[in-house]
Amino acid sequence: QVQLVESGGGLVQAGGSLTLSCAASGSTFSRYAMGWFRQAPGKEREFVASIGRLGISTRYSNSVKGRFTISRENAKSTLYLRMSSLKAEDTAVYSCAANREKGFSVYEGDYDYWGQGTQVTVSS
Repeated sequence: QVQLVESGGGLVQAGGSLTLSCAASGSTFSRYAMGWFRQAPGKEREFVASIGRLGISTRYSNSVKGRFTISRENAKSTLYLRMSSLKAEDTAVYSCAANREKGFSVYEGDYDYWGQGTQVTVSS
């Protein structure tokens, strides 16, 4: 079982950048495909980006493609989300998630382990 803790959220102006981190512990990080999801107030949680176990394969939602970059350092058991050209509509709680069986899926139901989330607020 893996435990996940996000960090790096905060308040940023529109057009700015922010990098989120997700530290994993309790199990071998490289066994898990990872994803980032977000939930804005009053909205359902949505897929942002995902990455395979080796960090080679990635997927992005259309809303963040070209602006966000997902990456991982297996030696440090850490997942990252580099966010650039931020918009007010990127404001949400961002959560990382892990799964061993479903690969770098876009579906939240395929993920077994979740962090508590970190708030990102983009001011316009």
